[in-house]
Amino acid sequence: MNVDNAAFQSSKGSKQSIAKLVRRAVFIIIGAGLFSVGLEVFLVPNNIIDGGITGISIMLSHFLGLPLGIFLTLLNLPFLYLGYKQIGKTFALSTLFGILAMSVGTYLLHPVPAFTADPLLAAVFGGVILGVGIGLVIRSGGSLDGTEIVAILINKKSPFSVGEIVLFVNLFILGSAGFVFGWDHAMYSLIAYYIAMKMIDVTIEGLDQSKSVWIISDKYKEIGDALTQRLGRGVTFLHGEGAYTGDDKKVIFIVITRLEEAKLKTIVEEWDENAFIAVGNIHDVKGGRFKKKDIH
Repeated sequence: MNVDNAAFQSSKGSKQSIAKLVRRAVFIIIGAGLFSVGLEVFLVPNNIIDGGITGISIMLSHFLGLPLGIFLTLLNLPFLYLGYKQIGKTFALSTLFGILAMSVGTYLLHPVPAFTADPLLAAVFGGVILGVGIGLVIRSGGSLDGTEIVAILINKKSPFSVGEIVLFVNLFILGSAGFVFGWDHAMYSLIAYYIAMKMIDVTIEGLDQSKSVWIISDKYKEIGDALTQRLGRGVTFLHGEGAYTGDDKKVIFIVITRLEEAKLKTIVEEWDENAFIAVGNIHDVKGGRFKKKDIH
């Protein structure tokens, strides 16, 4: 009986692993496809570039007259090895799959005429589509650009943060577009890059962004019960100690959506106007009892 149960659990785990793998592959393909649409249907025909390896690839394709997908693949390949060393095998394989899907997508979409000839519309909508595509691939454990990997390596031997290095590199690349396509197109490229970055954040974090809240109050029991009843969320009491007074404190911990933040503060203030409240953003929540209960 134990052997049969173990075999059943093993078979179940194997099916779940395959399902996760298929799901990851599907989202990477969708993300790479959206990325290709943003490039070939909006940005490239209007001489607008993105940052990172993508921007360099667009300029090289323009100069040499070769398909964009060739440069996207060749320039990103060296970073796959670095990604394997720095982040892991799963990341490297997911990135390779995404880059190949992206390259095929740009090749297939290259003959498609531009959706719009207005550079501002192209920058806005191209940036949105590009950002969503990149965000989906990142959420699936991969990447479509090696710039971040380079930034991680440089960060280890320099006083600059990863974000600062990426920003500097991309400003240099986007500035180079001014010499290649003209300064108007360089400014449109900055607009597209900014929008893409924002859409990446929205796609990764989700529109219904979660927030973690810590509340310190002497009326912790009353506040905890009120939050559970009126928000439908479970709360956790943590043990704390005041560093200055040495007094024992109860800390209320709760995870909510950003739409519930104002109501939470109202509930807390009804019981204790002087309560300490700290709110932080959370990119992902799994497990536990985060799922909202029905409020009657």
